[in-house]
Amino acid sequence: MHQYGGIKIIKAYPIILTPDEYGYFVTIPDIDRNTQGSDIAESIYMAREALGAWVVCEQDAGRYVPEPSSVEINPSDGDIITYVDIDFENYRQSVDMTAERTNVTLPRYLKRKAEAAGINFSYELQERLKERLELK
Repeated sequence: MHQYGGIKIIKAYPIILTPDEYGYFVTIPDIDRNTQGSDIAESIYMAREALGAWVVCEQDAGRYVPEPSSVEINPSDGDIITYVDIDFENYRQSVDMTAERTNVTLPRYLKRKAEAAGINFSYELQERLKERLELK
């Protein structure tokens, strides 16, 4: 992903959709991975998920992630060559639900009123942070 004039550029990886009896067999040549889908839309979605999961694992392990189109594609008859776009930063955020304990200081009166009202502090803080960071 790159920034160009303040606009986020998302990477687009080539994929090959090969029709089969169940829908489409999907090949992601740049990362040597496969998946499948019952139709074209689901196949592209599954390719994005497979690509995202693989890249997050590779990045976490400190391994190299290839840039898009680093391999030559030789389609067979009936294959569909298309691209799947992905924002790795957004994908990582969408799948990382690891909870971290955070100490927060509140005025005593506010804490007591919130507890009396049955307010879940973690939930409220998460919602406010998402709103403030425009993540919703």
